[in-house]
Amino acid sequence: MAETGIVFNIQKYSVHDGPGIRTVVFLKGCPLHCRWCSNPESQKGAPQLVYNRNKCLGIEHCVRCLEVCTAGALKAGEDNRIAIDRDVCTECLLCLQACPSRALNVYGEVLSVEQVLSRVEEDQAFYTRSGGGLTLSGGEPMHQPRFAIALLREARRRRLNTAMETCGFCRWEDLREACRLLDTVLYDVKSMDPYKHRLHTGVSNELILENLQRIREEFPRLALWVRTPLIPGFNDTVEEIRAIVEHIRRLPGVRYELLDYHRMGKPKYEYLGLEFPMGELKLDEERARAIRRFLQTEAPELLVPEQPEPAADAYRAGGR
Repeated sequence: MAETGIVFNIQKYSVHDGPGIRTVVFLKGCPLHCRWCSNPESQKGAPQLVYNRNKCLGIEHCVRCLEVCTAGALKAGEDNRIAIDRDVCTECLLCLQACPSRALNVYGEVLSVEQVLSRVEEDQAFYTRSGGGLTLSGGEPMHQPRFAIALLREARRRRLNTAMETCGFCRWEDLREACRLLDTVLYDVKSMDPYKHRLHTGVSNELILENLQRIREEFPRLALWVRTPLIPGFNDTVEEIRAIVEHIRRLPGVRYELLDYHRMGKPKYEYLGLEFPMGELKLDEERARAIRRFLQTEAPELLVPEQPEPAADAYRAGGR
């Protein structure tokens, strides 16, 4: 029986998720609930109903979704648009099929290994030129370990370069099996403070740091990039980043990358009927510059080298 998993996005021409031009496959499900998460649709492991009220035709023109909802989760809301009672909704998705304007949609679909890799292989010529390939992301790929490992195994059989983004909060046995099939691991370390980590993500960092140590010890030649999202009010100080740098200096051959906080995922919270936990918080530019100066002066040997931007013209010429 073919292995299947739940995928919520396949993003082509990514140049920031491992070396070269890559196709990123986003798997649903994550054990963390980071307040700043830019992919809130990734947190639940099952497909989720999405509602974009700006696309709704209004109940004076269309009531098809109301007619097919057997759970009574859809009702007339403000501005003649529908409202969803998500405590009642069973995610049967009958309303999605009835909606003519695609105001109702779904995050997540069940795909096979073959279906995913056939999409990935469409850009194989660009991987060859740039040193790119497949990157698994999420959510947390190890939340669906059997599917993630099946994808990586078949990708290696097809001679695709493989990378994986992981929060590291997973069973070591699953992570070890994935590492045997990977060319690059992109590993999140958000904070060295276990209490602060639990407060802002829902889990402690102890297992995360333990698994990071295990990867380096068991796979000393595996390319390992530690990455930290710079989050306002959480880890946006030189002291916080210094603690992470001092920790990874003990791990030979590890590279480091700082990622700026952004709010691009905010609309997706509204589509899912959720509030954006970060509110109006923004990254302080002066603090961010000070942290980058610290890294460039005191830890330049750790930084992931900046990649030359791949030739977008060549990509477009390929019909993408």
